[in-house]
Amino acid sequence: MDTSQLMLTGKVAVVTGAARGIGKATALAFADLGATVAVCDLLKDELDETVNELRSKGTDTYSEVIDVRDGEAVTTFFAAVNEALGSVDVLVNNAGGGFWAPFDQVSEKGESVLIRENFGSVTNCVRAGLPILSDGASIVNVTSVEAYHSAPGFAVYAAMKAAVQQFTQSLAVELGSRGIRVNCVAPDMIPTPGDAGLAEDSAALIDGLQPTPLGRKGTVEECAAVICFLASDMSSFVTGSSIPVDGGTVAAGSWKVRDDGSWGM
Repeated sequence: MDTSQLMLTGKVAVVTGAARGIGKATALAFADLGATVAVCDLLKDELDETVNELRSKGTDTYSEVIDVRDGEAVTTFFAAVNEALGSVDVLVNNAGGGFWAPFDQVSEKGESVLIRENFGSVTNCVRAGLPILSDGASIVNVTSVEAYHSAPGFAVYAAMKAAVQQFTQSLAVELGSRGIRVNCVAPDMIPTPGDAGLAEDSAALIDGLQPTPLGRKGTVEECAAVICFLASDMSSFVTGSSIPVDGGTVAAGSWKVRDDGSWGM
């Protein structure tokens, strides 16, 4: 096996939602692997911190504070990336978010926000990015394990994550002739600043039960590592796939691991 295929030297990567959490960890990991990294987010101060850390690694970077729900702003951003850094080899659609509420408490406006933030943001970036994506590029969409099962209190959010997974599969077929690969990572039980409190609000954590079959929560760096694999030539024959980064929660289904290591339903 040629481990040099994992390197991203000479490649240009775009990461959305890079101010913190999985997006920031991914941008920094890309820099460590030799990529030039363009980043965007709504959070200016935290995005500036990401940019400073990228530059401390000696990485060329381009950044903008934008709302990826705004198609016009996204188009302008990608044009600027192209002018500053050239064609794009890796696109990571990480930006997204949600809130916990039973569906009958979600207003039409709230539903629209969830759709634009979790699905429209992805289609905006792909639409704007395709003209400047190099042949053989990699697109990685960050979804969620909620794409695979019911998610009480997150009905619209989960539906949009499932939509992104389907969109990913269709794009993989449409773009295969250009050698562009399109895949998903689906995290779960990876605490980030953006979802602080959601686990408690939704009662996802239960006393006496482990958070995952591995017995612990994950880290943003562990999710970034899988994104790096999908972005690199190491995964050159992988497209249209979704990889759970969840400590085994999807595999476990309704089975839960108790604190004493035993398991049951």
